[in-house]
Amino acid sequence: MRTTWRGLAAAASLALGLHAPAFADTWPSKPVKLIVTFVPGGGADIIGRYVAKHLGDALGQPVIVENKPGAGGLIGVQAGLAAPADGYTFVLISSSYTVNPSLYKLKFDPVNDITPVVQVSKGPLLVVANTKLPATNIKELVALGKAKQGALNYASSGQGSLLHLAAAQFADEAGFDMSHVPYKGGGAALTDLVAGQVDLYFAATASAMPFVKSGKLRALAVTTEERIPALPDVPTIAESGFKGYEATLWYGIIAPTGLPPEILRRMNAEVNKVLAMKETPAKLEVDGALPGGGTPAAFQAVIAREIPKWGKVVRKIGIQPE
Repeated sequence: MRTTWRGLAAAASLALGLHAPAFADTWPSKPVKLIVTFVPGGGADIIGRYVAKHLGDALGQPVIVENKPGAGGLIGVQAGLAAPADGYTFVLISSSYTVNPSLYKLKFDPVNDITPVVQVSKGPLLVVANTKLPATNIKELVALGKAKQGALNYASSGQGSLLHLAAAQFADEAGFDMSHVPYKGGGAALTDLVAGQVDLYFAATASAMPFVKSGKLRALAVTTEERIPALPDVPTIAESGFKGYEATLWYGIIAPTGLPPEILRRMNAEVNKVLAMKETPAKLEVDGALPGGGTPAAFQAVIAREIPKWGKVVRKIGIQPE
């Protein structure tokens, strides 16, 4: 009986092995969906649509962006992971993906129950303020916050998002209280910030940069350890008196677990080609970001490393989901 089962297993493996390349050879034979886990107009949407356009050209089938915002990107992730692992549904996630395990009771393992495809980009958040706010740098912001405890407010793209945690961590380290105003996405947050409905926003650089360039918002700092070429005169938070402070916003693509390896290899290779295009670094640099790229294993390592990092922040500050 044991030999029979081994024979059956071997036959099944052979059948799968013969079937997978044939399936991969015909993929994609219809449009591919890319779920973006935040609303249109934000950094995730801008980068997602750029990649989708060029990826569609390479694959010979349209890559259709579908926005599914909510719960720090969790709603879109759940929708994507519930789809068949057939290479027709992918999900663009952000750093907020690594925050969610500390905020929500997930029904999946965020490291092992997904197929990491590739990290798309990495870059800073941009600390932007309404131009009427009487603070032109981090030092003045801290002084204002301490003088008016609780009077300042800040937007985020959702409760428990990276943009929320980055601002909350900064306020905690600076020693003053700010009121949190969560939005369903970055576009609405920026609109209200420009209108003066909120004071501050730790924004995705891609979406905030045009408002800074046009003078509608004031940039106070960036959240990475180094300044960005697009805004060389804007200091980092670390060099503004908070040594060690760092928050990196990245985007990456995942798929449901069980994605055929041939499709994974093709998808990874094609996205890497898009990221290596001559115009890609220049486009992302304007937005303060750098191309990501690399292997699925490297992207999985990033996810696994940042989950405990942001978990410590959530526990220290006591952030609760909506």
